[in-house]
Formats: sequence, C-alpha cells, structure tokens
Amino acid sequence: MNEKVQVGKAALWMTGAIASFSSMAVAGRELSTTHDTFEIMFYRSLVGICVVAAILTLTRKWHQVSTHRIGLHGIRNVVHFTGQNLWFYAVSVVPLAQVFALEFTQPIWVILLSPLLLKERLTTLRVISALIGFTGILIVTRPGAVPINVGMIAAAMSAIFFALTTISTKYLTRFASIGCIMFWLTVMQAGLGLLAAGIDGQITMPNAGTAPFLLLVGLAGLLAHYCITNALAIAPATVVVPFDFARLPTIAIVGMILYREPLDYWTLLGAMVIFAGIFLNVHSENRSQTATVRSGTPTK
Repeated sequence: MNEKVQVGKAALWMTGAIASFSSMAVAGRELSTTHDTFEIMFYRSLVGICVVAAILTLTRKWHQVSTHRIGLHGIRNVVHFTGQNLWFYAVSVVPLAQVFALEFTQPIWVILLSPLLLKERLTTLRVISALIGFTGILIVTRPGAVPINVGMIAAAMSAIFFALTTISTKYLTRFASIGCIMFWLTVMQAGLGLLAAGIDGQITMPNAGTAPFLLLVGLAGLLAHYCITNALAIAPATVVVPFDFARLPTIAIVGMILYREPLDYWTLLGAMVIFAGIFLNVHSENRSQTATVRSGTPTK
C-alpha cells in the first residue's frame, strides 16, 4: 500500500478514535449527576455484551471463547474495572483536558512495569523516556503551586491501572483470541459493576435522559479501541501516536465549549512533554525492530 494512502487511512481511523474517546468523556460527565461510576460501568458492560455477542455470532467465532486461563482474565478485568472507574470519577470532577493529559502517561507506566511483569529489558532510552514523561506530569500537576485534589490523583492512578491492563492483555494474547478477551471483559465487568453498584442496596435505573449517554459510553469505548487497532494495523506506531495526541486539544476545546473550562496552558505544555517522552520510546522501538528485520536477527 502507498505510504500516503496508509497515513490517510490511519488518520481516518484515529479521527474515529478521538471522536469516540471524547464522546465517552462527555457522556461520563453528563451521567455523573445521576449514576455513580459503578452503575456507569455496569450499564456500559451490558451494552458491550450485546455488541460482542452479536459480533461473535455474525463471524461465527463463538468457538474461540474458552475458560482457559480464566484466572488471568479475572485479574485483568479487576484491574481494568478499577482503572475505568477512577477515570469516570476523574472526568466528573477535573477539567477534561487535565484528565486526558494524565491519562497519556499510561505508556510511561508500561515502560516501567513491563520489566517486572513481562521480563522485558529496561533500556537506557526507555528510562530517559520515562523521566521525560514524569517531568510532564509535574508540569501538569504543579505540586506546591496548585492544590492536588482527589480527581487529579484518580486520573493519574487510572493511567497506572490502564498500563497494568495493557501488560496483562499483551500476556493474554499469547493464549486467547481478541474475541475471547473481549467476551470475558464485558461479562466479568458487568458482574463487577452489578456487585459494586448494589453494595449500597440501590441501583439507579436508566431513564430517558441517561439511556442515550449510557449507550454512547458502551459503544464509544469499544469503537475507540477498534479504531486504534485498525490504525496500528496499517501504519507504524510513529504515525499513529501523533494522531492520538490530537485527543488533548480536541477535548480541551470540547471542555471549553460545553463546560466553560478555561484552556490551561500548563496542562497543554505538560501533555506535550509527556508526548515527547512517549514518542521518543515509540520511535526508538520502531527503529530497533526495523534494524532487526534488515539484519535477519530472529525475534522472540
């Protein structure tokens, strides 16, 4: 495929991802006045079950769903459930641009945690990338200059849990198909959401005002990851990552228009520094893989 065509198609897929992530953030903010985060996760997972079941049926891939490594599926989904709840809480109390900026640190945590959990090598360049990323975090949060609230902590913690989700997913793909992973994701998180939402003995039912936003949250979450997966399938990560960064100015403008959130230039600057650290690592990994392929060195 022509390189310009690849970039163009990747841009279209990433536009879909950006629209999906931004829609999910706005829907989460709108739902927070009626539903708690556990209820949002429960209803989102119900929508996900319907979508995944329909896809498995249409593609005739139900045979791929198995209970092999079910314990690892459980661990992955508890971690992701925790991270997603922290994220939904953060979007309800923190400026959207700030949430997205802190969420961008997820790859930095993957760099640091992968050597411990996947036995991957921690190179000097990866350490430098992580340090650049943490510099960006300090610029966004500005400890000492502005008070650090619970929402900012929740946003930062969600990135750590999303990183753990990425690592566990990477490990799971050695044993399970994407369809199997998505099936247990939606089913297990529906159960977790129902259990957590029902602890206080009361679960708020959807109404005419919240049902469309709950549907949007469920569909947008699945669509966003589908778009990113397709973008990565046709273009290098060095092309996809810059497009993903467009999420920040997009959500900053959305927050300004819908919620009158001021443009925080420190947040934008910090996000750019975080992005620089991530892009440095992605670019070096791509160069390393290209060199390996050209030299004919076998990869593990």
